[in-house]
Amino acid sequence: MFESANLNHNVGKAAYRREEAKLREQLLDAQYDLKQDGSFAVLILIAGVQGAGRGETVNQLNEWMDPRHILTHAFPEPTQDELERPEQWRYWRVLPPKGKIGVFFGAWHTGPIMRRVQGETSDSEFAYESAQISRLEKMLYDEGVLLLKYWFHVSAKKQQKRLKKAGEKPEAPYKKLVKVSETFLRRTSMAEAPWLIIPGTHPRFRALTFGRHLRAALRERLGVKPTAKRIPARTPPLLPPDERLNLLSALKLDQPMSKAAYERSLDHWQGRLNALSRSRAFKSIAVVSVFEGMDAAGKGSAIRRVTRALDARLYHTVAVAAPTEEERAQPYLWRFWRHVPRRGRFALFDRSWYGRVLVERVEQLCPEPDWMRAYSEINDFEQTLVRERIVVVKFWLAISKDEQLRRFRQREKTPFKRFKITPEDWRNRKKWDAYETAACDMVDRTSTAIAPWTLVEANNKYYARIKVLKTLCRRIEDALEKLK
Repeated sequence: MFESANLNHNVGKAAYRREEAKLREQLLDAQYDLKQDGSFAVLILIAGVQGAGRGETVNQLNEWMDPRHILTHAFPEPTQDELERPEQWRYWRVLPPKGKIGVFFGAWHTGPIMRRVQGETSDSEFAYESAQISRLEKMLYDEGVLLLKYWFHVSAKKQQKRLKKAGEKPEAPYKKLVKVSETFLRRTSMAEAPWLIIPGTHPRFRALTFGRHLRAALRERLGVKPTAKRIPARTPPLLPPDERLNLLSALKLDQPMSKAAYERSLDHWQGRLNALSRSRAFKSIAVVSVFEGMDAAGKGSAIRRVTRALDARLYHTVAVAAPTEEERAQPYLWRFWRHVPRRGRFALFDRSWYGRVLVERVEQLCPEPDWMRAYSEINDFEQTLVRERIVVVKFWLAISKDEQLRRFRQREKTPFKRFKITPEDWRNRKKWDAYETAACDMVDRTSTAIAPWTLVEANNKYYARIKVLKTLCRRIEDALEKLK
């Protein structure tokens, strides 16, 4: 794979200067066209061996183009805050928005490669990490990101000479690094985002090769008309609604629990949750809890019973509404990635990333291929969380249509509850069957062994709150038990 990078390429000074002037003008024009177009982001990954000119290339790019619209990020050793979150978190939160160019000098490929070189992971673990990266990059592609991946390469002899001159030591044995890197590049070079090998022996040839490819990639993408927009690949169609099992209709929604029994149980389970959150072992994990359900199902009141058991410094609640302009300029999951908690903390989502397969599906706010592929993207996201010792607890609070109507009317009559009922709630109620079908599909396709859905019979609010607390405690206890 790297043989061509070791050939003796060169460009004369005069020829380089002539082409560089033209290239700079064309790249700058493309950059401003991208800014004006504003329909996609560009993410450039800079990778390769030491001494191959990676840093010089990033500097040159910022000279050639307007640096105000280039977001450059280098990734040194992770901070303690980053170590306590999923490895990809540090990359998720700095993705470029639409209309901008992001440059990642070292990114999600660095950790898996170096861990394999140093013998910290097995080949099967390395293969798994490579596959997860491919899935992440496929998701970015499907979200419209123009992902450009450049690997800068020089021979061992050339690297040794350059490192000696710079007074640096090699980060890893050259032969082993090249062997591992070649495997990684073959595994993660996809049609949607292939790796391009840039020969780094001669600086002028290296710069022109990089610049030409970047110019061509930008121009090709900018030339795609909106009417010819790429449609992401979709999964096979779902079964018709009348042929699917309705999980929600099978629930017995009216579960008995008196107020006295509720108050006794509430003290017990809140005390148990508080003790778990303060235990020394809890500092090794984190909790992400998702609350979904029909309007007026009691999501907010269930969350309040959870938070009352916790130290306010240990949790944050995320109330999910319509995306902001900033959030619409990023991949769909970006707005949720930002709220992933560090270890020893809780994040409670009042509605969540499942909005794509619920409200966005029912209200036709996104194309069918987008919400269809969201099932697998969500499962990947949650798998990433679980692998990083984050306990994912998901609740669907289920109520009957009659109970919803009763609660709506009660909210309208109660002055301090009027803010809870809006015209949109009444409008959504007319689409009850569509939302129920979407919820059943969601549970069926995203309830996994590592992140199962808990269906909460919520006509009796006392029963529902206790079931939520009890489930949360037991899932945390199970996670802590596995650490022993």
